[in-house]
Amino acid sequence: MFYEPELNFIIKLLKNFHVNVNTVYNGVSNGKIDMGIRASLGLYDDYRHLFCETAFEHNTVYKVTDMFYCCYIFMVMPDDMKGSTLIIGPFTNIEITREMLLGAAERFNIPSRIFTQVEKYYTDIPVITNESMLFGLINTFAERIWGGFDRFTVKSIKSSVDSSDIKSFIKEADNSSDDPQFTINLLEKRYAKENELLDAVSKGLINKAELMVNNTSLIHIEQRIPDPIRSFKNYTIILNTLLRKAAEHGGVHPVYIDGLSSDYAKRIETVNSIDAGIVLQREMVRGYCLLVKEHSMRGYSQAVKEILLHIDLDPAADLSLKKLAEMLNMNPSYLSALFRKETGYTLTEFVTKKRMRFAENLLGTTRLQVQTVAQQCGIMDVNYFTKAFKKQTGYTPTEYRAMREKQ
Repeated sequence: MFYEPELNFIIKLLKNFHVNVNTVYNGVSNGKIDMGIRASLGLYDDYRHLFCETAFEHNTVYKVTDMFYCCYIFMVMPDDMKGSTLIIGPFTNIEITREMLLGAAERFNIPSRIFTQVEKYYTDIPVITNESMLFGLINTFAERIWGGFDRFTVKSIKSSVDSSDIKSFIKEADNSSDDPQFTINLLEKRYAKENELLDAVSKGLINKAELMVNNTSLIHIEQRIPDPIRSFKNYTIILNTLLRKAAEHGGVHPVYIDGLSSDYAKRIETVNSIDAGIVLQREMVRGYCLLVKEHSMRGYSQAVKEILLHIDLDPAADLSLKKLAEMLNMNPSYLSALFRKETGYTLTEFVTKKRMRFAENLLGTTRLQVQTVAQQCGIMDVNYFTKAFKKQTGYTPTEYRAMREKQ
């Protein structure tokens, strides 16, 4: 298959966006392309019609929107994959909120059992609001497999469902048997995604964590109380707890976690809309990732952990090798070698680096005199402080403050 590298790349990229990719050979599928929603509601005929029996043309990219307002991309593969159709999806291009689902349930008299099944379905559907990016990728792939942009067309198909169709759908679904496996599968997928996100946070993998939350709906949660904002806040409190534990698992000492966690706990209570809450959730994920990158002590010995914590908590203290060795009741030479082996810095280099970063924060956020800033960093000689600061940042303290004020 001449385009196998491109196909593998597409599949891997879409996987990062949590978008499923399936291949149907000669009209035979695994029955789970739609993630099980039709099977759970007894809509086997609709499944076969859409995914197995529809005759799609060659050299055509189809965007199909089904009765559940979910999107799929269909592409019949070239002759070297005879009888195969690539199906990408499902995904939505808008956030399907619980309020939207409740509105639909009221309009069409949807029974509670069906509503529960459909609501659970949307908890696992990826949201891609920027479809131009996705179709740019798909069109580039199509150009490759069909030999040029002029060799294929793009068509959109929307499943038209009128009131009588919906009533028929409801009746058929309401008479179908419950499918506990559908709920089990969705819960397993949801927990797997949560665990994958928490693992990324525990490792400080900002790009991966942000990719996951930016292309996954965070608002489809079980609403256990009538107030949707309060329900969202409750879930965000849980998320804050999970992220806090992920950071701790990533080797961050509780003293660093507590401040960030408390700040987010206060901000959660100020949320007054779902949109604002989603922004905060995504900020929380990034914040905990940065915390892990900055303060993870994973892999350090207990002695080095205590030194790192002591430096961060009190940069103005006596942080000499002699003093720290006395504090830990260790031989200074051994402690010095151990610290350099584990951190890659001598103790003096590391202390200076940390003190200068602390100084950057003070210069950028306060109007303290340079001499006072130096003293807060444990350096009494302002001339030495100025030289050390310029060596690390490229600016004198005065120049640095002026630059920050212009930003």
